[in-house]
Amino acid sequence: MPETYPFLSDEWMAAAHAIREEYAGRLEAGNAPEVRMNQIITDMPFGEDTVNLHINSTAGEMSLAPGHLEDPEVSVTLDYDTARAIFLDPATAVQHFMAGKIKVQGDMTKLMGLMQAPTADPDAVEVQRRLAEITE
Repeated sequence: MPETYPFLSDEWMAAAHAIREEYAGRLEAGNAPEVRMNQIITDMPFGEDTVNLHINSTAGEMSLAPGHLEDPEVSVTLDYDTARAIFLDPATAVQHFMAGKIKVQGDMTKLMGLMQAPTADPDAVEVQRRLAEITE
């Protein structure tokens, strides 16, 4: 069993980056729309109260990285527990959105497409499984 880390901690981000690097060039964005999305994660249980991240799939692969993009198409704000729950079970994203736990600014269609896009790429499924395994 791999070592586990608190979701979004520096250790988790480093381990997640290492896993994604193993699959560099092999991951497809799948049926997800191309998106440039900033995320603001609030109520962090460690470190700073807020963490800024971004998702970018415009290069053909989905990537999650620290910091914000200058010109995002959509920005979302959600608390740590909601972000972790969606990360571990992406199928719950719509449920959390409908419950008002995700605040959205920008192109809502980009977010909805991202939340509803199935992943058929077996490498992407494997990366998600491995990332879940390292997540506390």
